Amino acid sequence: MATAGTTAGATTTNTPDFAELERSGAVIGKIHINPQNIFDLSDDAENNAFFRWVNRLHIPTRAPVIERVLLFKSGDRVSRQKIDETERLLRASSTRYDVDIKPLTYKDGVVDIEVATRDTWTLNLTGSFSRAGGDNKTSFGIAEQNLFGNGTSISYARTADIDRKGSEFELSQTQLFDGRTTLDFARARFNDGSRTSLIIDRPFYSLDTRWAARGDWREEDRIDPIYNAGNIVSEYRHQIQSAELSGGWSPGLMNGWTRRFSAGGLINDNSYRTESGRVAPLLLPVDNKLRAIFLRMDLLEDAFVKVKNYNRIERAEYLVVGFNARVQLTVPVAAMGSTRSDLLFSAAVSNGTQLMSNRVLLTGVVVDRRIATTGRPMTQAGFTLKYYAPQPARSLFYASLAVDRINGGGIADQLMIGGLSGLRGYPARYQAGDQRVLASIEKRAFTDWYPFRLLRVGGAVFFDSGRAWGGLNQNKVNGGQLSDVGIGLRVALDRTAFANMLHVDLAAPLNRAPGIKPLQFLVKSEFSF
Repeated sequence: MATAGTTAGATTTNTPDFAELERSGAVIGKIHINPQNIFDLSDDAENNAFFRWVNRLHIPTRAPVIERVLLFKSGDRVSRQKIDETERLLRASSTRYDVDIKPLTYKDGVVDIEVATRDTWTLNLTGSFSRAGGDNKTSFGIAEQNLFGNGTSISYARTADIDRKGSEFELSQTQLFDGRTTLDFARARFNDGSRTSLIIDRPFYSLDTRWAARGDWREEDRIDPIYNAGNIVSEYRHQIQSAELSGGWSPGLMNGWTRRFSAGGLINDNSYRTESGRVAPLLLPVDNKLRAIFLRMDLLEDAFVKVKNYNRIERAEYLVVGFNARVQLTVPVAAMGSTRSDLLFSAAVSNGTQLMSNRVLLTGVVVDRRIATTGRPMTQAGFTLKYYAPQPARSLFYASLAVDRINGGGIADQLMIGGLSGLRGYPARYQAGDQRVLASIEKRAFTDWYPFRLLRVGGAVFFDSGRAWGGLNQNKVNGGQLSDVGIGLRVALDRTAFANMLHVDLAAPLNRAPGIKPLQFLVKSEFSF
């Protein structure tokens, strides 16, 4: 039985931890759900007039919302794995600042448990500006990510960036029907078209989940640009209609591994047109219809490491250090109206390794064979590497490498680099090609400065180097290897659920061609360092 209310009490001094309780075969008794407001008024540093006012304005998450996330219930035997995974699931929501699951009392083989969570501020009245690679992006709107404490998200925003401007409405609820089903609806109107999507998804929400089902539909109409040397050289209209209906089954978590099997049908139709008043590409993409059935298998290892000051500032985060793999085979069906009958597939493998001194190495390989804008199959393959090495004085060395290649794609399928797509010292989409490599190194600093108990402050010194080349649309002005150096400020909006890491970077290109500024100034919001 789960109960809600204030803290049920401190852990008694002789209460074993969860690992010992599991070994002893303890059974879970009462579960006390304790959703807490944004600020802890029992802490003198947070008990002031402003924080009390904020707490009064905010409606805390309701206990049933927390309870439906739990992977354990009264009467279950204690499982350290389920408790750890529950904490990961709870922390995965941006509406929660902290999570603490602990045993309270233990008697006669029965243990009572408290699940305490602390909220973030979830109402966002936004007006934002970002600049990266010489391009500006602005937005303003309103969003509530935990409406009335019930887990419902609703938002309306107006945005403007290099590609388009317009407005978007989105409504999402993650706990429908059995408490595990998500409904997401989005509708957007832009100066160059529109986008509508509807998703109903009952996912494999945990490693031991036995079944899943999904249905989604999307329709989009937009103008797609083609860039060269950071400038738009041609444009065309792109219309998309897609849908999927699928289901999945799993035997659950067995000996630290989970296997999942899914099957379904999908539609992905793309049509292309020239646009009046716009420069058309020399080769217009070719219309195609993909109507297919697919089979998918996932293999996941239950291996995570809990860290702090890796991608966030003074917030717990989890890195996947286990082996994960996904393979999907897609079979087009001509009888359903598919344009081509070529066999398509995708495969993704990732693995993490925890090294000495809390160092972590993450690697990934992806291969994807899909229909290109030429109307024929193309294959994209990529490799990624990320390395984290904690250093003295609250700092961390970070390095990343990404290498990818496309075979058989058209001019509209090429890989881009520059600005937001890497190489912070150059304009957005500065180079294009069917091959790309990007390497970055950073020395990250995480200060203990906590202004107003609202902001976390950090910084970084970085070096980027990379290149995109090959194919039909190479940068003829500056097509060689590019590098930049820079310095950045990171400010985490510690108690909010939205865009909680402000990046302010100043980057200098080291291979500068005429027309490239000697310094690039970038401002953007991210969820990580």
